[in-house]
Amino acid sequence: MSTEVQLMTADELLALPRGEFRYELVNGELKKMSPAAHNHGRVTIRLTLPVALHVQKHNLGEVYAAETGFKLSSNPDTVRAPDIAFIRQSRVDAVGKTKGYWPGAPDLAVEVLSPSDMVGEVEEKVSEWLAAGTIEVWVVSPNLRTVTVYRSQNDILALTESDLLEGGDALPGFRIRVEEIFA
Repeated sequence: MSTEVQLMTADELLALPRGEFRYELVNGELKKMSPAAHNHGRVTIRLTLPVALHVQKHNLGEVYAAETGFKLSSNPDTVRAPDIAFIRQSRVDAVGKTKGYWPGAPDLAVEVLSPSDMVGEVEEKVSEWLAAGTIEVWVVSPNLRTVTVYRSQNDILALTESDLLEGGDALPGFRIRVEEIFA
């Protein structure tokens, strides 16, 4: 016996009450996510702060915090929320203020792994970000103390603590030693 899944729209997701869970919408299906744990939040802010300061100093665009939704597709709707996102100023100006989710993908999406994240689910998110137009996706692993940079499904760079993470085309001029993210 199969159970039929009730599909939801991005507008219905936006109208859900805030509570103990975060949600994403994947092909119209509501995905419940637990709040982030302590180390996840600590590592996320250690990367968010230098990214935000760099963006602000150079007037590059806007940085968005975790739980900011990006509508990647419609009918059925997909809304994803990276841990950190960046959008270039030219795109911010072109779209202007939005009432709901940002229409499309950010230029940079950062996913900080939690112990409960499944490899397949993370790979799916990376694929969705790239397919929707994200220039780079950074997957940060607090457990392994690594950052994996995806520019495409075939252009992947694995960085360890001794390496330098650079913003490339997604975030020009940005540089941070990977070890600083986990200090």
